[in-house]
Amino acid sequence: MTLPCDDMKILLHGHLDGELDVANDLQIENHLRTCTACADEYQRLKEQRAILRQDGLRYRAPDALRARILASLEPASATPDIPTTTRWWQRLRWGQYLGIPAAAFAAGLAVALIVPRPSPDLEQELVSEHVRSLMANHITDVTTSDRHTVKPWFDGRVDFAPPVIDLASEGFPLAGGRLDYIAGRAVAALVYKRREHVINLFIWPVEKNGLGIEQAQSSVNNGYNTLRWSGSGMIFWAVSDLNVGELQEFMHRFQDRLARE
Repeated sequence: MTLPCDDMKILLHGHLDGELDVANDLQIENHLRTCTACADEYQRLKEQRAILRQDGLRYRAPDALRARILASLEPASATPDIPTTTRWWQRLRWGQYLGIPAAAFAAGLAVALIVPRPSPDLEQELVSEHVRSLMANHITDVTTSDRHTVKPWFDGRVDFAPPVIDLASEGFPLAGGRLDYIAGRAVAALVYKRREHVINLFIWPVEKNGLGIEQAQSSVNNGYNTLRWSGSGMIFWAVSDLNVGELQEFMHRFQDRLARE
């Protein structure tokens, strides 16, 4: 079955990074030969990646992070070394060889690599997504100030229902929504405006049996203000070049309206 262009465009990122299986890779390659719109989007992504890899824009995760992840995958007992270049699906086979049940190994890997957690690396990824949306002129996938259009747009695209709040009367008009991938999972990005400033509000559910962020936390990353909080079973991250005072005002307005709904 051939996927519609909207779904194909989502898979283009994985195709570009070599993260898809053979079947999906072939399907996308065949689609790009016949669909000019998707081919243009794929070329745009390639050019965008080249720009982001330039010195001063590309962020390289610290070697210590890689070492911690690899160390967490090492078996407790003495076993043959797993090559550091082995990919995750090859590590799954290594886990079976080492006597680790495949399901347990895969579950542990998912917790380590898929669940977004508050960390400097996650914050950097969110700021990078914010910058990328501005540079690529891809701020929204659905462009409208109507919350009743934005909210159902996410149905079937994410596995949760993000709260969409209209804050136009408070000075933060909704501009639309976008689908993003953060730490290996699909998240919702709501886009708000404050004069000429853009606020990207990233949303995903609090992990099962996990704790949210007890108090709002703010920081500055590469000149951008970030503000994170939790509520209604969701984690929220706001990223903008807006000053921290107005960004906190945005958070309070959002929280107040959400509490009343």
